[in-house]
Amino acid sequence: MNGHDVPGSLPACRKPAMNRLPAARSSGPSTHVTWGTTLRPDQGVDLIERLDIYCRIGTDRFRTCLHQRLFGAVSHPQKTARAAGIRKAMQRQFEDLLLGSIELFCLAAELESFTVAATAAGVTPAAVSRSVARLEARLGVRLFVRTTRQIRLTDAGRRYFEQCRLALNQLADAEREATGQQTSPAGSLRISMPTPYGHYRVLPLLAEFRQRYPGVTVETHLSNRNIDFADEGFDLAIRGRAPDDSGLIARKLEDAELVVIASPAYLSRAGEPKTPDDLVNHDCIQFELPSNGRNIPWPFMRDGESVEMITRGGYGSSGDVLAGATLARNGAGVFQTYRFIVEKDLAEGTLKELLVPYGGCSRPFVLLYPHSRHLSSRVRSFVDFLVEKLGERRAANVPKGRKRAQSPA
Repeated sequence: MNGHDVPGSLPACRKPAMNRLPAARSSGPSTHVTWGTTLRPDQGVDLIERLDIYCRIGTDRFRTCLHQRLFGAVSHPQKTARAAGIRKAMQRQFEDLLLGSIELFCLAAELESFTVAATAAGVTPAAVSRSVARLEARLGVRLFVRTTRQIRLTDAGRRYFEQCRLALNQLADAEREATGQQTSPAGSLRISMPTPYGHYRVLPLLAEFRQRYPGVTVETHLSNRNIDFADEGFDLAIRGRAPDDSGLIARKLEDAELVVIASPAYLSRAGEPKTPDDLVNHDCIQFELPSNGRNIPWPFMRDGESVEMITRGGYGSSGDVLAGATLARNGAGVFQTYRFIVEKDLAEGTLKELLVPYGGCSRPFVLLYPHSRHLSSRVRSFVDFLVEKLGERRAANVPKGRKRAQSPA
């Protein structure tokens, strides 16, 4: 998670512009703020209070910007009335929301230190600590576990951090778009993908993507588990099948061909199966489905149809399909996996493809993102880039007549 202002910081965690803070003047019990004047130390407003005043003003400016984007600059009685209603609702929702405190909280969470976050933001550690304390008081939960040496997020703090980071990034995108500053994609992109697809398909392309879009920083999460876009702050995910969730958009990247393989050492010891039925006499390496904990059946083509078989063996793996390929490579048994994982081994002869007449099955890989989320230019650019680089493989790798099988990922 890299940023643009300080190493390791979030793009949205910008250094507070303390030199542009408004002055505070006392008039009875309330405090009024006036732009364009200088705040004097003898006015009794400390650093964090000035930050809070700045953030309240920033919230008002955000409401004004949002109103202009929703309704434009043309005056109209209905629009004016509607805008007044929205402004009143937003006033109730955001009146006590201190955006600067949230930025400092995110910076502290990212850098795992109040002191380092304070240095990055140009404020004191006490200011960061008081900002976090105010958020904790407002939310009624602890965001950090504090020790003398370090801080770490609580479970509630982690969930709050992911939501806040997403919101701050979206505000930054909206500001760049509204002001026309984002002429090229920029910001942080978080993407989750299965381990084998990441290693063999996506990660080798990232250098080219960043050469094309140097303003985008990419954070990858390699895992076969399902992720929650909202709670974990991901922009995109790649999975081996489209989920039933109607709130997600799925774009196919490719149909990845499956092959059955074994090492020459294993075949010299156990013999080579000639038909899928012969696998009953072989040690078939199992892969456990993350979704239900069951061993995945192996699909084969018979008479133009895909038929699934349950196999047995003394080796099993879960979480990472690369483990099965490693076992097969070292003589443990027979394994069915994606061709792109073992292409080099097949070419070099360290593995041999089996049951070729019964091959031809494949599984899809799809790119997922939330249906309702505004796609920033960096997300759109990455989606288009992957489709450009991988989409052509669908026709090349899946000839007419091949059937698609259930994905283990």
